[in-house]
Amino acid sequence: MKESKFALWVEAARPQTLAAALVPVLVGASLAWQSHSLNWVNTSVALICAFLIQIGTNFANDYFDFVKGSDTDERIGFRRATAAGLISADAMKKATILTMGLAFVLGLYLVWAAGWVVLAIGVLSLIFGILYTGGPFPLGYNGLGDIFVFIFFGIVAVMTTYYVNALEWSGASFWASLAVGGLCVNILVVNNLRDVEQDRKSGKRTIGVLFGEITLKFEYLMMIALAFAIPPHFYVQLGYNLWIMLPYLSLPLAGYYTYRIWTEQDKTQLNPMLERTAQYMVIFGVLLSIGILMN
Repeated sequence: MKESKFALWVEAARPQTLAAALVPVLVGASLAWQSHSLNWVNTSVALICAFLIQIGTNFANDYFDFVKGSDTDERIGFRRATAAGLISADAMKKATILTMGLAFVLGLYLVWAAGWVVLAIGVLSLIFGILYTGGPFPLGYNGLGDIFVFIFFGIVAVMTTYYVNALEWSGASFWASLAVGGLCVNILVVNNLRDVEQDRKSGKRTIGVLFGEITLKFEYLMMIALAFAIPPHFYVQLGYNLWIMLPYLSLPLAGYYTYRIWTEQDKTQLNPMLERTAQYMVIFGVLLSIGILMN
């Protein structure tokens, strides 16, 4: 049965990674609500822009990885539409431009609502979304993908969501962004752990290729530890009540997933682990947001 074009584009958008767009906005908006400064319109626009940037980055990765020859028949990760010949490279390139362009246009509302600093942040987010796999020095090909994800899908996304609501920066949003950024990085860690052999052959110098699989496993563990260090900081240093410790309800699940990452020998099983890591980010983010709202 022939797949519909719509289904192919949905697959190319990689919905399993969209937690990276949802959770930062959710946490930032929760902090804005807690400080009595939530603006539903600004938050909604920020969420749409976050989804568009994430999808645009995924389209760009699909296109540039194909152009650079990184996606081969040996790939064990999720199917790539361009490499599989399901969507043409030209169509994927146009989709990248369209999606990123739409994010820019919608983001102009936030510039109008919250000031020119949002324009600078938005433009940098779009540029680095392209430079993740594109340009003369692609971040994802030179061991810098993890840093990019931590900064832009963690710190920048959470703090800017708070800013477009409250029109001021927040120390609490910075600390919360570290947990979000760490869990978002873990989605990339699983991706890189799964693809380390193929990345090595194609010249893609990820953390796993540069320093070995054990480094990725330690990175996954440390990002989990970072996430769980944030609720106690809110409780002890920022004066939040015990509701902020709600994310600890997910600790057994985090422990199980970390165990799987350390012990799984079949790389094909890391595809469902990537999805579960993204789902876990949502679970932690929801619990953290509830904890914030209960203060």
